[in-house]
Amino acid sequence: MHYLGIDVSKAKLHCTWFRPETGKPQSKSLPNDAAGHAALLAWLRQRKGVAGAAWHAVLEATGVYHEAVALALHQAGVRVSVVNPAQVKDFARGLAVRSKSDARDSAVLARYGALVQPSAWAPPPPEVRELRALLQRLEAIETDLRRELNRLEKSTVSAAPRPVHDSLQTSLGFLREQKARLEQEIDDHIDRYPDLREARARLLTIPAIGPKTALRVLTVLRARTFRRAEQAAAYLGLVPVECTSGTSLHKRPRLSKAGDARVRAALYMAAVVATRHNPDVRALYQRLIARGKAKMAALGAAMRKLVHICFGVLKHRCDYRPQVGPCDA
Repeated sequence: MHYLGIDVSKAKLHCTWFRPETGKPQSKSLPNDAAGHAALLAWLRQRKGVAGAAWHAVLEATGVYHEAVALALHQAGVRVSVVNPAQVKDFARGLAVRSKSDARDSAVLARYGALVQPSAWAPPPPEVRELRALLQRLEAIETDLRRELNRLEKSTVSAAPRPVHDSLQTSLGFLREQKARLEQEIDDHIDRYPDLREARARLLTIPAIGPKTALRVLTVLRARTFRRAEQAAAYLGLVPVECTSGTSLHKRPRLSKAGDARVRAALYMAAVVATRHNPDVRALYQRLIARGKAKMAALGAAMRKLVHICFGVLKHRCDYRPQVGPCDA
């Protein structure tokens, strides 16, 4: 196996491969566009004869800029790993790499792949990628809508000129129209795919899981292959991190917060509701409080419990049933 480290930026791909016979790095910089991706595959074929299973490409998750090259490599048969940048940073610190440059970062990624051998990445299904894009756009519109409402309130209090008020009203009307259109597009998109439609209906049977939270959770659980509910909870940053050593270091456990903060925020609000209205979560929350756990720690456990329940109803294709085992599809 030949390990290729790819440092991804908006405009460039800096690639490093260590020659197996000499151990010397060989680097190449390419544009991060379709032509650059094709050139990268051609460069791999020149090095090994075929850009396929002989290669393992390792790159960091960098917003959306890594997705196109990861997809191109995956479709060409290259084993691709998309790793957490924080883990690679700690790995580099362990190698005493203190300088930071594109060349060094790609070399660290290649060594990380060779030593750690991270799991292979697979692209989400096309319908899930489209749903995720629609949700991201809807969230951006909702954020802009809240900002404009705040500006309208301030303009009213400060007696802003009429043109300012009219401009804000026009902007609000446009954003409300876009919000309604995107919500309809999301509903139509889900209706076109029976699996997504069924999954959303299953999630909505869980008390405290509303329509927006169901969609956010659905895009996470359908975008990746999780074998166990614990993996999904860890991916979302909901596992507790211990910080104790000897007698001098003893801190309260905290959530790792390694996943998408927006999904975690939605799950937090759902967990607050679930501690009152979901029988399984309520029982867990009350049991932890009775044992002296802090309320935030108990809420973290409630969030994990909700993820486990969501994972279970999707895995076993059944509606939510309090305190029962898996049901038949």
